[in-house]
Amino acid sequence: MGITIKEVAKEAGVSIATVSRVFNDSGPVNDDTRKKIMAVARKLRYTPHGGARSLIMAKTNTLGVLLPDLYGEFFSEVIRGVDQAARQAGYHVLLSSSHNKAEEIETAMKAMRGRVDGLIVMYPDIDAHILTSNLSDSMPLVLLNCDVEGNDFVSINIDNYGGAFAMVQHLIGAGHRRIAMIKGAPNNFDAAERLRGYRAAMAEGGAEWSERLERDGDFTEASGFSAAEALLDVDPRPTAIFAANDAAAIGALSAVRQRGLHVPADMAIAGFDDIPMAGYINPPLTSVHVPIHDLGGRAISRLIEALTGRGNGKGRKELLPTTLVIRDSTVGPKHVSDATIT
Repeated sequence: MGITIKEVAKEAGVSIATVSRVFNDSGPVNDDTRKKIMAVARKLRYTPHGGARSLIMAKTNTLGVLLPDLYGEFFSEVIRGVDQAARQAGYHVLLSSSHNKAEEIETAMKAMRGRVDGLIVMYPDIDAHILTSNLSDSMPLVLLNCDVEGNDFVSINIDNYGGAFAMVQHLIGAGHRRIAMIKGAPNNFDAAERLRGYRAAMAEGGAEWSERLERDGDFTEASGFSAAEALLDVDPRPTAIFAANDAAAIGALSAVRQRGLHVPADMAIAGFDDIPMAGYINPPLTSVHVPIHDLGGRAISRLIEALTGRGNGKGRKELLPTTLVIRDSTVGPKHVSDATIT
């Protein structure tokens, strides 16, 4: 059972009403007393929740969302799914970004304590210690695309491995043998799984793999551009490039075209995520479709289930399937059908 407002008041040597005024900012409290109460609350890892919240803050009707970044269409789609589902359920959303820094996500989690009824966390390097040391046991929590050991957390992940494996199989089926990979950000769970899928499919398909065909990236257009430039100088040159996400694939497409090469005649290019822009660039980008909007909406649904007691409790893990969307960038307009290949 978590620390109660009564225990904070007792430790600080003040009344419950005084603690309530501090956390609810509902009345005058001496600055020294306020600082003492906050120090005791931090020491005891107190967070207003459950029955205590009825005394202090009441239900906030706000859900917290912590993302590694807010830039790009992927995160925009996640946020759109979150916002739509939250509004339909009568909740507001409090959003923050960690910028892929552990200290920033810890600061953000602490800042949200007592301000939100539940929390969604997307942070590829998160571990159980960071979560348990910064959040109360009673805080409903859903993890997105996180690799956390144990069965204490509700989590939703994308089938990164299966999507990457299927994409490489498609490229091999189109006749490619020297298929390059522009990797995602280092120490990133999604990137590692996509790389694992690429390598497994290359091995199973008998493709011509070498270390020179793998280039570092960080999920940005700029990294895709520079990685593709390096790959174009490899001898023999690869005939296809698979980028760990669509942003890097778009950067690679630009680099290839600046060399005067044609896509896909001289170089096939594929991405991952199938962001809305993927179908509108020239040529339209073959990509692994991720249900990005649904990812955010599903996380909200699981969080509300936990808040209302309708969920399956801790340890529920979901793996969202991906589908392969074949467009002109890998097979050319003459070979593209309107069907989505799954």
